[in-house]
Amino acid sequence: MAQGDDTFWLYDLKVETVVGDRASVCRHVEGESFRVEGELLVFDEQQKVSMYALAALLPLLPAKQRPTAEQDWMSTDAEVACPDPHCGGRFRVTRTGKRTFRHSETTGLPDQRDTPYWKDAT
Repeated sequence: MAQGDDTFWLYDLKVETVVGDRASVCRHVEGESFRVEGELLVFDEQQKVSMYALAALLPLLPAKQRPTAEQDWMSTDAEVACPDPHCGGRFRVTRTGKRTFRHSETTGLPDQRDTPYWKDAT
């Protein structure tokens, strides 16, 4: 990062329900999905996800958004199992693009604040 450059980027993600060779005993519908854009979870109309599955996914999503080494399991492993050990549902996390942010637009530190990125009209 160049001196004075406060930019960083995160991957946008798509989290999609997949059902493999084991039955899904929880409500997981193949193909339902949501997106992660920066700090936001974006659900299209009528897309649903179990709150228990979401609780299992949430700790992994910020790590999946960040650049990782090619050999890091966060780079190579794309599917997360449903937390119910009897369920065959999985969630495929795919990096779909990059989004650039500025530290001064995303921090709450008073001496480093600028206009929040979500209020910026550009």
